[in-house]
Amino acid sequence: MFSVLSSAWALLLGMMLLQVGNGMQGTVLGIRGEIEGFSTLEMSLVMSGYFLGFLFGSRMAPEMIRRVGHVRVFAALASMISAVMILYPTITDPTVWGLGRVLVGFCFSGVYVTAESWLNNASDNENRGKALSLYMIVQMVGIVTAQALILVADPGGFVLFVIPSMLISLSFAPILLSISPTPAFETAKPLSLRQMMAISPLGCVGMFLLGGVFSAQFGMAPVYGAEAGLSVAQISTFVSTFFVGALVLQYPIGWLSDRMDRRRLILICAAICGSGGVVGMAFGSLFPALLAAGLVVGGMSNPLYSLIIAYTNDLLERDDMPAAAGAMVFINGLGAVATPLVIGWLMGRFGEWAFFLVIAVLGFAMSGYAAWRMTRRPSPSVEDTDSFTMVAMSSSPVAVNLAAEYDYETAQEEAGTE
Repeated sequence: MFSVLSSAWALLLGMMLLQVGNGMQGTVLGIRGEIEGFSTLEMSLVMSGYFLGFLFGSRMAPEMIRRVGHVRVFAALASMISAVMILYPTITDPTVWGLGRVLVGFCFSGVYVTAESWLNNASDNENRGKALSLYMIVQMVGIVTAQALILVADPGGFVLFVIPSMLISLSFAPILLSISPTPAFETAKPLSLRQMMAISPLGCVGMFLLGGVFSAQFGMAPVYGAEAGLSVAQISTFVSTFFVGALVLQYPIGWLSDRMDRRRLILICAAICGSGGVVGMAFGSLFPALLAAGLVVGGMSNPLYSLIIAYTNDLLERDDMPAAAGAMVFINGLGAVATPLVIGWLMGRFGEWAFFLVIAVLGFAMSGYAAWRMTRRPSPSVEDTDSFTMVAMSSSPVAVNLAAEYDYETAQEEAGTE
């Protein structure tokens, strides 16, 4: 752990600052949109823009890096993110905000690809698992910290937009001044959706549904809080619970995934996630119940991302893993783009409780599909599966592939010692 920190502390610090800025802008926009009188449908379009930009960025960023290099791409994209943060309060128009979110999502996707390539370069197979875990923890801590910073100023003013802009600008320094080697960068063309469905139907369907749950908690949770009449402090606490739950339950679920049928664990976690949605829908007027629902949904959905990746990798040949990583991120992104629009329309028509309705439906749909897939073919035995490595849902295909490579190597080493 200390060796990872000594070699990658600057990268991890810079990424935490970036995540603080990213976490602040999503929540502040949700609150500010209510102040400006934007409808839930308009806010859903704004929030969906981030995931649309991220989806295209995950495909285009590798080519940009190959053409001009890591340093230029990182500096250019981070600069654009910082500029957009200042644009939001200057032009309070849902169309401008939506376009800004598309650009921010695109830029963050490229930033993640660049940072994760550096992370790979700063670690070896002996500590790569620890590096990925630290990277995920740093991202979660950054988002939770962002929610606390929202309380320092009035969301109706400029300060809460200036702070993330400054933090993102400051994130350049530790990364660009301390990382000297330019890592090699190679990516494989993603497998087609038809090929991925043939390899792992549960992996594809689960990833699509999980993308919807992620965009709900990362994009629409602040909008829900504003529509429900929560205070700024309550909204920031509510949004934090999703990521606190993820931090607490990642390791226990990972431990279980190496010791039982992963499809059964996917079924259980998805069902619990859906149950969290039911709790929020039924008891959302009680703030403690609302926090409990957030903890359950975040605690189940975020580890499910790593779990579905691990299950899918169990069905892949090693040479297919890099291509599959890109396809899985793309499928997740498709679900993430569509769901805020559905939530926004339903909330506008039926009320804020529809936020948790969508989460419940997605969770139970994943659980039901996993149960059906268990009747279609046998699952790989526990002894034949690779190990589990934590991966954040905001990661690019680079981190997903690194996790797959690390899991494969670890499983091979363990098999060789038996």
